[in-house]
Amino acid sequence: MSVILSGTALDPWAEVGRHQAAAGFAGSSFGATAVFVGTMRDFNQDDEVSELCLEHYPGMTEAVLESICREALGRWPVLDILVAHRYGRLLPGDPIVVVAVWSAHRRAALEACREVLEALKSRAPFWKRETVAAGMRWVERNTVG
Repeated sequence: MSVILSGTALDPWAEVGRHQAAAGFAGSSFGATAVFVGTMRDFNQDDEVSELCLEHYPGMTEAVLESICREALGRWPVLDILVAHRYGRLLPGDPIVVVAVWSAHRRAALEACREVLEALKSRAPFWKRETVAAGMRWVERNTVG
C-alpha cells in the first residue's frame, strides 16, 4: 500500500509503473489492475474554472488516505493499492488523483478501486478553491459521480 501526496505535477501512469515495479509484482501474480485517473475540469457549477488550488492538512490527510486503503485491503481480496494525489495550484487538464488496485480478479480490483475513490472524495481532508470569472470561491461539496 502506498499513499503519495505531491505539490508538483503528477504523472499517473509513471506512478502506477513505479509502484508496480517497487512492489515486485511478477506479470503472472495478478490478473487485474484497476486504475482511476481524475483530472481537473474547466467547469463546475455552471461556471468556467481557470484554476484550482487544493489545500490539505499534512499528516492528517495521509493518515485518512492510509486508513481508507487499509479498509479496502481488509474488505477485498486485493494484492496492493496506490493512491497518489496532487495539492497546490492546478490548471484544467492537470491530473489530480490516481487510484490503482491490483488483484487476481477484475471484480475485486474494480470494486476496491471504486470504494477507495468514493471514500477519498467524502472523507479525505482536502479543501478546494476555484478561480472563476467572478473571482475565487471555496468548493463546499464534491461533485457526485
